[in-house]
Amino acid sequence: MAWARPQYGKGQIDRAGEILAKEEDTFETAKDFQEYVDAVDIVSNWRTVHSYPLQAMKMTLKRRAKSIDPTAIVSQRLKRFASIMLKLRLSKEAGHHPNLSQMQDIGGCRAVMDNVQQVRTLERKFLHAARKNPLRGPEYFKTSDYLTSPKNNGYRGIHLVYKFRSNSTQHSCYSGQRIEIQLRSRLQHYWATAVETYSTFTGEALKSNIGSDEWKRFFALVSSSIAISEKNPTVPGTPSTMGEIVPELQQLYTKLNVYNVLNGWSIATRHVEKDEHAEMKNADMYLLVLDPNVFRLTITPYQRESLAAANAQYAVIEKDSPDLQAVLVSVDSISALRSAYPNYFLDTTSFLRVVDKALGDGK
Repeated sequence: MAWARPQYGKGQIDRAGEILAKEEDTFETAKDFQEYVDAVDIVSNWRTVHSYPLQAMKMTLKRRAKSIDPTAIVSQRLKRFASIMLKLRLSKEAGHHPNLSQMQDIGGCRAVMDNVQQVRTLERKFLHAARKNPLRGPEYFKTSDYLTSPKNNGYRGIHLVYKFRSNSTQHSCYSGQRIEIQLRSRLQHYWATAVETYSTFTGEALKSNIGSDEWKRFFALVSSSIAISEKNPTVPGTPSTMGEIVPELQQLYTKLNVYNVLNGWSIATRHVEKDEHAEMKNADMYLLVLDPNVFRLTITPYQRESLAAANAQYAVIEKDSPDLQAVLVSVDSISALRSAYPNYFLDTTSFLRVVDKALGDGK
C-alpha cells in the first residue's frame, strides 16, 4: 500500500501549530481565516504521515508485549485533532512555544498488561533493546515514569518516546518522527478510560486540569487506591493509606452520585450497539465516531489498502462535525475494540468495580 508522505517542512508545520494555538474568535479578517484553513490542511498531513512509523512501532510493541502477557491488549491511534489543538493552546498559555513538529504523541500505541509487574518487565525489554543496539531501528528518546511519579491529576503509567529511523529510500522520509508508547496495567487502563468517558460527556478536560475540582479529587483518590494495591507511590496531595483515602472517597462517591452518572452512560450506549456495522472481523483499522448527544456509536472498518480513505474521512468528520468524538484506531480484532477503547463505548463497568472494591477495602 502507499503510505502518505510529508508535504511540508518543519517551519511550515510549526507555523501551522502557532495558528491553531490561537482561539478562533481572534481571526478578524478573511486572510486570518484562510491561514487557519491552510493550517488545518498542514496539520492533517502531518498527522497522517505518522501512520507508517506508528504501524512499525506497534508491531514491535505487540511482539514484545505478547511474549510477556499473551492476553495483553495492544492498540494504536492517531491523536484527535481537537486534542492536538488543546495541547497547543495549553502550551502557549503556559508560556511555551507550541512546536507542533516536536509533539511526541501524535502517533501513539499502547499495551495494557495484566499487572504492574508486567508493565515494568516490558519497559525493561524496550530499554535493554535500545542499549544493546543503539544505532539500529528507532532511536530511543526518553521515558516518562508516571508510576514512580504520578501526575497530580492521578494519571499513572509509563511513556516511552522514540524517533523513527530508517535507512531505506522508501521510508527515510519518516525519520525523526516521534512515536509515543504507553504501557499500563489493566487497573490503570480502567482509570484512564473512565476519566476520558467523563470528559467526553461533560466537556471538562480533566487530564489537562480543566473541570470540576470535586471530580478531579475523586479520580485522584481512586488512582491512589489503585497505586496502593499495586505497591506504588500515591498521587501527590492525596493520602498514602486506604484508611485515610476511603472516608473522603466515600463522601465524594455519594455526593457526586458517581455510580448513577457513570453507569447511566454505559447503559445508554448498550442500546445502540446493535446499530454498528456488521462485517468487520478482518479489518485493519476502525473509525470510531461517538455522538455523545444521542449516545450513538458508529464503527466503520477499513482494510490497510484503504488507509488513505480512512484518514480522509477522519479529517472530514473532525473538520465538519466538531461535536462528534472521532478516532481512527487499530487493534488485533473487533472483539478487542471495547477493551482497548472502553471510553468510546462509554463502558465504565470495570472502573466502577475498582471503586467498589476500594470502598469495600476500607470497611
